[in-house]
Amino acid sequence: MTVTKEKMKELFYKMLQTRHFEEKAARLFTEGKVHGTAHFCIGEEATGIGVCSALEKEDYVAQTHRGHNQAIGKGMDINRMMAEFLGKATGYCKGKGGCMHIADSSVGSLGANGIVGGGIPIAVGAALKQKMRKEKNITVGFFGDGATNEGSFHESLNLASVWKLPVLFVCTNNTYGMSTHISRSMNITDISIRAKSYGIKGLALDGNDVLLIYNETLNAKEHILKNGPMFMVLNTYRIMGHSKSDANVYRTRDEIEAWKEKCPIRRFRTYLLGQGTFTEKELDEMDRQAALDIEKAYQFAEESPEPSLASALEDVYA
Repeated sequence: MTVTKEKMKELFYKMLQTRHFEEKAARLFTEGKVHGTAHFCIGEEATGIGVCSALEKEDYVAQTHRGHNQAIGKGMDINRMMAEFLGKATGYCKGKGGCMHIADSSVGSLGANGIVGGGIPIAVGAALKQKMRKEKNITVGFFGDGATNEGSFHESLNLASVWKLPVLFVCTNNTYGMSTHISRSMNITDISIRAKSYGIKGLALDGNDVLLIYNETLNAKEHILKNGPMFMVLNTYRIMGHSKSDANVYRTRDEIEAWKEKCPIRRFRTYLLGQGTFTEKELDEMDRQAALDIEKAYQFAEESPEPSLASALEDVYA
């Protein structure tokens, strides 16, 4: 499928924004400006950007706790994302939720979820609504490889299959569930074959190839609207630890360095240069502008007010 120059620019730019957002967020921890934890997707940028860039605003997305790429890919406001990260009142959750819980219904984001596999049944519910209302859109549910061993995964695929719901299940297989390698938690090497148990189509892709992911998501949407659910596995790697508290004692430095060479941003840059789509100067300018976007988002967050004490009891349900 032919991808326009404008779409290629969008894909590359959003991956750059994601990388700079995450690097800035990581620095804020070391500077003591943010407390708690965070889960970064450096090395996985192509997954969320590739999938979400193939969707319409009216398509829904249920994100994961490692979902900055999914949020940026779906068109969420990086200013409000950064403000939420810093716990400010202008953030998506008014400073109460942090990056693991951001949501934006205006662009179809059903929200991120800190529970492993927690967003999968939410995606099924949203897809049921779409089918009942005869909408020509789909819902995407993101989750990690560890979530495919959860009951919520199997129950959700089964129900979506029975009801032929318009949902795309996307597994970001980054090789480790926290500190456990997939070879120690499942007796298969291709997670996508689990789709066969539910009579739906399964697909395993190179999760560092953003163009491939974008095109296959377009194809998946067409298939889903005609036939019902589909399961897509994006095989990738997280360069950083599971969270800020991860000492990385379960994997070698050589392994991490080898995957850095497969960086999806570097790979796409090489492709764009090789195809003559953009010049080095143009790509460097995109990188500079993306970094500037994140710095402006940080300034917005820094200048935003702290949540008031009175707001502690707002948006609370009993």
